[in-house]
Amino acid sequence: MSTAANQSIDIREVPEHTVEIITNSGEGAQKCAQIFGQTCAKMGNGVWTVEIIPAEIEPPHHTVTSTSGNIIRFGTEKITNWGDQSRLAMAFNDQVLLSRHRLDSLRDDCIILLDSCWEKHEDEEIRRMYDEAMEEMSSKNYRFILVPIEEEALKIVD
Repeated sequence: MSTAANQSIDIREVPEHTVEIITNSGEGAQKCAQIFGQTCAKMGNGVWTVEIIPAEIEPPHHTVTSTSGNIIRFGTEKITNWGDQSRLAMAFNDQVLLSRHRLDSLRDDCIILLDSCWEKHEDEEIRRMYDEAMEEMSSKNYRFILVPIEEEALKIVD
């Protein structure tokens, strides 16, 4: 049944896709990605996951060295490796995203869902770091979608 609401949705089937879920160490990105990977597999897709583990045991938060998460590659056929570069990244802060950018792990046209709270953060140093990170990443054709994660989460839990 076609309705006005679903006529504007552009749904594309692709044979495979690579996604990264990244945040500070200890914030649950690996668990989130494992659940996502398991869901993809239960839907009949081939799946390959790789953990992103920080070099330090307890790195300082909101730094490029604190990056933790997973790369999830899934597709309609058997998946035998983690692929080359991610097409979609869910980043909970600008610094963990910057670390993945510097490692060239994101496609030039990667769609990036980024928590919007850093752009107007109350801490001037955090805002400066955000601006510098965004400037450095502007050399690519990333498609940034700023998401008010905390604001949306509070609508559900309050």
